[in-house]
Amino acid sequence: MNQPAQLFGFLNILKPSGLTSHDVVARLRKVLKIKQIGHTGTLDPLAEGVLPVAVGKASRLIEYLADDKAYVAKMQFGKVSDTYDTEGNVVDFSDKKITSEILNKELLNFKGTITQIPPAYSAVHYNGKRLYELAREGIIPEDIPKREIFIERIELINFDEQNQTAQIEIACSKGTYIRSIVHELGQNLGCGAVMTGLLRTKAGLFDMSTAVKLDDIKCFQDALKHLQNPLEVMPYKKYELTEEEAQKVQHGQSIIAPDKAQDEYFCLVFENKLCAIAAKTQGRFVAKKVFI
Repeated sequence: MNQPAQLFGFLNILKPSGLTSHDVVARLRKVLKIKQIGHTGTLDPLAEGVLPVAVGKASRLIEYLADDKAYVAKMQFGKVSDTYDTEGNVVDFSDKKITSEILNKELLNFKGTITQIPPAYSAVHYNGKRLYELAREGIIPEDIPKREIFIERIELINFDEQNQTAQIEIACSKGTYIRSIVHELGQNLGCGAVMTGLLRTKAGLFDMSTAVKLDDIKCFQDALKHLQNPLEVMPYKKYELTEEEAQKVQHGQSIIAPDKAQDEYFCLVFENKLCAIAAKTQGRFVAKKVFI
C-alpha cells in the first residue's frame, strides 16, 4: 500500500555501533518506502549517537542546519592503530604511564582554533579518490591537506590510571575528526592512544533528549510520531507570513522585510509550517528554497 507523501521533517536517529550512516538511511528507505531521505554528519561504524535524518523534502534543508557537534570519546593509552581506532590494526606502542594531571594539561592545547590532518582512513577526497580507498591500496599520502577546526570545549570526564583509559567530552566545529584528536593526544603525550568508542551527543539543534532508536521505526506511523518539525531544528529566526505574503512566496515573489530583520537567513512561516528559507536582500525577503 502506498503511503501518503506527507513526511516532511527530521528523525533524530540514535545510530547504533556497527552500522554505517548509509546503512541507517537504507533501512529507513525500505521501511518508509520513500527514496528522498538523507543524513547529516556522517558517523563511522564504530560510533553511535545522534544522527539527524531528513525525510522527504526536508532533505533540501540539510545545508541550512547548524553544524556544530558534541561527542564523548573513549580511548586507550599505550596503543596505536592505522585507523586511529579499534576498527584498524591495533598494536602496542609504549609502556609509559600518564596521570590525570598530565592529561588535563595536554588537553588545554587542543582548545580554540587548531589545524588537523584527517585520518588516512577517512572519506576525505584526495586527487579524485577518497583517502580510505588509497589506504586500502597501501597508499598513504604524505601531503594530506590540513584543515582548520574549532574546539569549543574539551574536558576529561573519566580517567582510569591503572588501566590507562579515559573518556573526554568535546564540543567542536563541523569536519572535526575525533579519531585524529585521540591519536594526536597520544603522540603528544609520548604514549600513543587509540579511540575505543565514540558517542555523538549533539549535532546542531539535535541532541540525545529527542533521539529515537532505529529499531523503534518499524512503520510509517512510527516515523510520523517521532518526526520533528523543521521549525524546531532550524537555527534561524522565524518570520510569520500573512496569507497574502504566503501566496507571493509560493509564486516566487519577494516580500518586504522588516527593518529590524538583520540576520542573513530567515524561516518564513505560515500556520506553523515552514514555507521557505529566505535571505534578506536590499530590504526584501528573497526565497532560496520554497516548500509550499
